[in-house]
Amino acid sequence: MDVLANNDWRRRRAVPVVEAELDLVVEDADSGFCGAVVAFEYGAVVLEDRHGNRRNFPLDPAAFLLEGRTVTLVRPAPTRVQQRKTTASGSIALAGQSARVARRSRIWVEGIHDAALVERIWGDDLRIEGVVVEPLDGIDELAAAIRDFGPGPVARLGVLVDHLVPGSKESRIVASVQSPYVLVTGHPYVDVWQAVKPEAVGIRAWPVVPPGRPWKEGVCAALGVAEPAEMWRRILRSVSNFRDVETPLINSMERLIDFVTEPDEDV
Repeated sequence: MDVLANNDWRRRRAVPVVEAELDLVVEDADSGFCGAVVAFEYGAVVLEDRHGNRRNFPLDPAAFLLEGRTVTLVRPAPTRVQQRKTTASGSIALAGQSARVARRSRIWVEGIHDAALVERIWGDDLRIEGVVVEPLDGIDELAAAIRDFGPGPVARLGVLVDHLVPGSKESRIVASVQSPYVLVTGHPYVDVWQAVKPEAVGIRAWPVVPPGRPWKEGVCAALGVAEPAEMWRRILRSVSNFRDVETPLINSMERLIDFVTEPDEDV
């Protein structure tokens, strides 16, 4: 007898029927794609993996694995479909989850504006993970600050740097950091202000400031704003979630959070 005839063997077995509730994590049995249920489109379920990639899969019988067991997914009754709640960073909000006691690991940013922007987008995630963000007064003395911190397996350090581009002063400072327990990432923008999308702030583009003039001062002059403090309030008000900032900042922060929350930190 041809065991492969008349459809795949999985479809001839009695398998459990499971309602595809939002955030249920399943694996497509054929492709191996694993992700959380985020939506339904044209009779298919939409799965999103941990990297944010989305794929559609037909709701065929015995087409998915749930905790290693073959299941048939069905769409929940309309009254049971609830909208998934997310944090400002786009991660799934954990209902009833309290803040964790602060880890010894830290994330450093260059200044108070960087810290405020990070809090606006990643604050909920960082509190759940027990990660404290501390502002520096620039990174000119970064090497000495790292020595004083004393990074190690249970005290990792992540550093977010502005204007981290080849040939910059910042890149030369970062090149001296050698500890395996320190990760320095950054974005290419002159200042964290520029990491906010112009359209979010209500401008067509960030002004080009001539070399030699303080960047924030030049931006304020070009936009007709009296002082940097006023401009910063306008910028911060314009940011509600990760969609309001540029991808390099998002990628850098996600890498830092992953690094300082590595499992071996709690050993």
